[in-house]
Amino acid sequence: MDIASLLARRARNLDASGIRRIFELGASLKDPINLSIGQPDFPVPDAIKAAAIEAIQSDRNGYTLTQGIAELRAEIESTVSAELGWSFGAETSALVTSGTSGALTLAFLALLEEGDEVILPDPYFLVYPSMAKLCGATPVLCDTYPDFRMTAERVEALMTPRTKIVLYNSPSNPSGVVGTEQDCHDLLELCRSRGVLLISDEIYDAFTYSEARTQATAAGQTMCPSPARFAGAQDDVLLVRGFGKTYGCTGWRLGYAAGPTALMTQMAKLQQYTYVCAPSAFQHAGIAALRADIQPLIDAYEKRRDMVVERLSQVTELAVPGGAFYAFPKVPERLGLTGSQFVERCIEQSLLVIPGGVFSSRDTHFRLSFAAPPTKVEAGLDVLCDLMRA
Repeated sequence: MDIASLLARRARNLDASGIRRIFELGASLKDPINLSIGQPDFPVPDAIKAAAIEAIQSDRNGYTLTQGIAELRAEIESTVSAELGWSFGAETSALVTSGTSGALTLAFLALLEEGDEVILPDPYFLVYPSMAKLCGATPVLCDTYPDFRMTAERVEALMTPRTKIVLYNSPSNPSGVVGTEQDCHDLLELCRSRGVLLISDEIYDAFTYSEARTQATAAGQTMCPSPARFAGAQDDVLLVRGFGKTYGCTGWRLGYAAGPTALMTQMAKLQQYTYVCAPSAFQHAGIAALRADIQPLIDAYEKRRDMVVERLSQVTELAVPGGAFYAFPKVPERLGLTGSQFVERCIEQSLLVIPGGVFSSRDTHFRLSFAAPPTKVEAGLDVLCDLMRA
C-alpha cells in the first residue's frame, strides 16, 4: 500500500519542528552546551511530587470528568479570582486541559473555520501558525520587531472582517518580553470593539521577574503581563495557563483555560472526543502546585536573566526579557550572517541555540534558553560573545 498517497494535506503541509532538528543534532555532540531547551532545569517541588504519588497510590488513576476534577477547577477559579478579579459562575468557567497546547487546540477547533483569520505575534511560539492551518484558517503575522510588543496599533492594521482571534503571549516565547499596561488595555479594547476574541497565552504567568511583578516603570511604561487583569475581561478574553513550565513538570501535560462559558462548553465537548480528559493523577498534583511557593526558583532564574542581559547587551541588540527563560538576541549585521548561519557557527563550538527563523518570518535573531545550570549558561555566553566580536 502506498501510504504516502493517503496522507491528508494537513499532515503533509506541516514541517517538522526546527527545534527538534537541533535536539537531534545535539544528540550527536559530546557534552554540548545546550541552551536550546525550553524546559526548566529544576526538579518538581517535593510537595507537588508527593501529591501525584498519593493520588496514584490512592487509585485515582481512572478517567475524570472531561472538564477536570472539581477540586482542581475550584482551585483554578480561586487563583484566577485572586489574581485577576474574575468572578466565576454561569457566564464564566474553567476547563482543565492536556497542557496549554491542548487548550489552544481546543479553542482553535471550537472557533475557526475555513477562511477565518488569526492574528499572531511575529516572532511566535512555533506551533501557533500550524494550529491555525490545521483548522483551515489563515495565520496573519503581526510584526513586533524590534521591541517585540504586540500593540493595538500594529494589530488593528491587520484586522479584516475575517479576523476571529487575536493571540497574545506575555511573557513571550521566544523573546521573554512582557507587555506594558497600555499595550494590554488598548489591545483588549480594540478586540472588544471589533467583536474579536482575545486569547491570552500565559504559560509563563508565574515566571515573571521583579520589574514585571511590581509593575515598576521601564522606559516610562508600566509593565503588565496580562490583558485579563482589566475590568470585565472575563467576558472577552480566553485565558490559557499551564503547569509544566512553572513547576518543572512539562511531561505531565497539564494546563487550563478560563473564559466565557459559551466557549468553555464547546471546548469541553471537543475534549471529550479528542483528549478525553487531562491526566487524572496529575490533576490532583495540580492543586498542590497552585498552592506552592516557587518564588525562590524564580529569583534564581532572574539572576541568570541578569547575567544574559549584561553580557549580550555589550555585543548586540537585545530586548530585555521580563519573564520566561528565553532571550532573543539579534545577530549583529556586521557579521553578514542569517540567524541560521550564526547558529551553525555556534554548533561548531558545541553550543546549541535555535535560529530565529523557527519562530518568525525573519531569520535575523536566535533564541537561547537560560533554563540550564548557571555554569552552562556562562559557558554559552562566552561562546556567543566571542563569535559576535569576531
